[in-house]
Amino acid sequence: MGKSITYQGTRLHYTRSGAGHPLFLLHGWGCSTEIWQRVLPFLEERFMVINVDFAGFGQSEEPSAVWGVEEYTRSVEAIAQAEGIENPILVGHSFGGRVSIVYASRNKTQKIILVDAAGVKPRRSFTYYRKVYTFKLMKWLAPILMGKERAQQMIEKRRAKAGSSDYNNASPRMRAILSKCVNEDLCHLMPKIQAPTLLFWGENDTATPLADAKRMEKLIPDAGLVTVAGAGHYSFLENTPLFMRVVESFLSKEIRRNGD
Repeated sequence: MGKSITYQGTRLHYTRSGAGHPLFLLHGWGCSTEIWQRVLPFLEERFMVINVDFAGFGQSEEPSAVWGVEEYTRSVEAIAQAEGIENPILVGHSFGGRVSIVYASRNKTQKIILVDAAGVKPRRSFTYYRKVYTFKLMKWLAPILMGKERAQQMIEKRRAKAGSSDYNNASPRMRAILSKCVNEDLCHLMPKIQAPTLLFWGENDTATPLADAKRMEKLIPDAGLVTVAGAGHYSFLENTPLFMRVVESFLSKEIRRNGD
């Protein structure tokens, strides 16, 4: 069932289906509720599933300001409050993993499944910072040397060549939000997570490398890692049968309670 709430003036869309212990599905950047369609029937047979379109994606509106992970987490907390949900299970992929980490660090949470999740700030090389600050200097100097219109054209060409597809495909506000969120390191919150946590990871993930999962496993008090051979950043789609078997095992107690 499609539903919506308004948080900070932004309409947020989500669906609610199934019955049993509440389970949030939190998608990655550039995706929407549709990314979970392959696993949704399996989950809604066992749980009450809240499948969220983050602000700026799917059927949800863009935020009217530059949000960070904090605002996105508060928006999920607002949905939980509107639905009367306490102690949910969280399933977060990529960016949805960021929100899951913040949520679980300060709210009672039954269990967490982090799938190729973000949250560890990548270590940057000197070359990376040289490129970043050269680009910033160019943005400042180019309008003076070339005129505003020519400078803007050159900057957009440079950005399209160097930027990620997520960044290049986003609106100006969503670009600013992406830049803010990507640079947030959540490692300091991971030791505060009290819920049992499953890390489900593609061994060949380049967006959120396996090294990130191993660091999370050390920092989260009760965490275990399942590595998916040959998979990349969308491990739950690349090996869906394995994902469903692991989830069913990890959430076996919650599934049994649903049948009581």
